[in-house]
Amino acid sequence: MTETTVGIGGAAESTDMVLNIGPQHPSTHGVLRLRLVLDGERIQSAEPVIGYMHRGAEKLFEARDYRQIIMLANRHDWLSAFSNELGVVLAVERMLGMEVPERAVWTRTLLAELNRVLNHLMFLGSYPLELGGITPIFYAFREREDLQHVMEEISGGRMHYMFNRVGGLKDDLPAGWLGRARQAVAEVRSRMGVYDDLVLGNEIFRGRTRGVGVLTRETVHAYGVSGPIARASGVDFDLRRDEPYLAYAELRDVLKVAIREEGDCLARFECLLEQTHASLALADACLDRLDELPPGPINQRLPKVLKAPEGHTYAWTENPLGLNGYYLVSKGEKTPYRLKLRSASYNNIQALTELLPGTLVADMVAILGSLFFVVGDIDK
Repeated sequence: MTETTVGIGGAAESTDMVLNIGPQHPSTHGVLRLRLVLDGERIQSAEPVIGYMHRGAEKLFEARDYRQIIMLANRHDWLSAFSNELGVVLAVERMLGMEVPERAVWTRTLLAELNRVLNHLMFLGSYPLELGGITPIFYAFREREDLQHVMEEISGGRMHYMFNRVGGLKDDLPAGWLGRARQAVAEVRSRMGVYDDLVLGNEIFRGRTRGVGVLTRETVHAYGVSGPIARASGVDFDLRRDEPYLAYAELRDVLKVAIREEGDCLARFECLLEQTHASLALADACLDRLDELPPGPINQRLPKVLKAPEGHTYAWTENPLGLNGYYLVSKGEKTPYRLKLRSASYNNIQALTELLPGTLVADMVAILGSLFFVVGDIDK
């Protein structure tokens, strides 16, 4: 007996298809490309292709003096500019053995937390937008504007504040600024319930995120994932509590670290939202302390040419998106011999190679958005 098979077409071969997402795609915070291998609607493998926004900042650090590199460091995560500056000045101050005035320490802590809230509000609004919910982004920008007004008043900038200086801050606080900052924090806090009701209370949002993109604790450790993404997978680590810098050692009773065990997209969003509430509480505590402090200097007088002594140091901070570190090597000159940047998004985005395989293409945007990355923070 003879059997003849007719007309199966492509089914006789592998159905794998290579699909490029990006490098210009509306679901990413910048220019990222994902190279996916698909079997039907299911992802078999995923490779993040980075470098489209690479500016060579680490090499430029070597040709700028210690005042100028603050501007370069300011820009890699454009939603966390104040925190980016902070890591650089902390590294240089450590090399110099410099003590910063108490008013500068508490003001830096306050501004770092306000910057954290601004960062998180952007993602709290844009993540639902990527899943089809347009309303939260309007609320998020309303809240952001309240805080942007006080940040702009004190620094003159809306995104790139350039307010940190080696030895302290650029200027003292304007008259009445503490009261206006306190009012802005109170107004933002009073409206944060919108995200609980409008986003977390939405059954479509929960259906798209619960149990999707589960990141295990082992993967977090293997890839060096940090920040709210790591804490959503049960990794209880926050530099502000575990290796305090600035004034965080005195804020232990106020600082609440948001932890979840599920490790899915919903847990990551919940961590981000809870951390926003915690930062508002920290900002209030800093405002209380600044009210109590007597008048005094906000910075140290520096020589005309600032040179760090020969040696090396590593300064890391708990940036809004995770661990941000600067490894500074000095040869005693006015420019760094080497300044290596460890950015949070660079490590976090590598976890996509573990998260995406086995998931549906329809869930890819939900997973991608839940990693809360900034592409400039990847490409540096």
